[in-house]
Amino acid sequence: MRRAYIERQRQAGRRALAVLPVHHPRELLTAHGVLGVELWGPPGPPRGDGAGRLQAYVCAVARNALAFLQAGGARAVDGVLFPHTCDSIQGLAALAADFGGVAGRTLVFQHPRGGARPSARAFALAELRNLSSALAELTGAPLDPARLGWALGLHAEIDACRAALLDGRARLPMDDAALYALLRRGEWLWPEEHLAELGAARALLAPAPVQRGVPVLVTGYVPEPAGLLPALAGAGLYLAADDYAAVGRRVVRAVPAGGEPFLALVERMLAAPPCPTRGTDQGERIRWLVGLAERSGARGVLVHVQKFCEPELFDVPAIKAAFAGRGLPVLVLEGELERELSGQAETRLEAFGEMLRRAA
Repeated sequence: MRRAYIERQRQAGRRALAVLPVHHPRELLTAHGVLGVELWGPPGPPRGDGAGRLQAYVCAVARNALAFLQAGGARAVDGVLFPHTCDSIQGLAALAADFGGVAGRTLVFQHPRGGARPSARAFALAELRNLSSALAELTGAPLDPARLGWALGLHAEIDACRAALLDGRARLPMDDAALYALLRRGEWLWPEEHLAELGAARALLAPAPVQRGVPVLVTGYVPEPAGLLPALAGAGLYLAADDYAAVGRRVVRAVPAGGEPFLALVERMLAAPPCPTRGTDQGERIRWLVGLAERSGARGVLVHVQKFCEPELFDVPAIKAAFAGRGLPVLVLEGELERELSGQAETRLEAFGEMLRRAA
């Protein structure tokens, strides 16, 4: 389905890039007329021999992505963009080109880390301008500043819709599986099409809560395998608050409008929720998570992380301690980007749900 969609977009005159997770300037790609198609693994067994070229202790996201690229999975696009999410994904920028499978351009992007210092702003501005130059070479046309201003407004509307759906989760007559399928379509749809879908879902928000079950906060990397969401529902739980790197952490809720487009884009980047892949202060992140739990009325916390994902795993002890001190139970699930949820994980979710229901 994605391959056919990419082809239709290219026939419409747009270029396409495969984009590794997590944070990248989507507004800049849109302004250049480039479709970003995100590559989160993909889940399931590695699609090729390339996974064996990385150490066994490298996360499945990086191993599967390398195997997918080397097997020719990205031949439908014009290149691959590698953000500096972690050392493993940064390293793929060199490995994928060396091992083959990337037919087009290899682009890189490093986001600022550690807060909104003046040096971080200057660094981000330089990186954005460098990436814009590379995108101009890819498309054969320089960036029109007015197009960047338009793209900033478009993605601000998308974020407003996504925030409304996530914040109003209890009032949305849609189960978690359907909601997350909708939200994750933004990983490959042209933004204007995605906004139309989000707007239609936002119109369904009811004036009063309609969800049944125990509300929980989820934090982690990516909601894979997809079977996790029906398993949560089967355990009598629903995701009332989201801190997935693939979903909630990419929603910018408030940022000053106007100004020079590149500077406005820098401010949008720096206004994103705390994320360990951007070197956020751990205390700031804990305060953010506690606020999410309090606003949503979450009765428990699910920490869903990929095995060997150092940025995520580093914060897990602090998350457990913070919520234990507030009397909220925490369940930690580790995975390796499996295609199906394991029976053991389902059993643990059922036990977690039963414990929360009894405590309610």
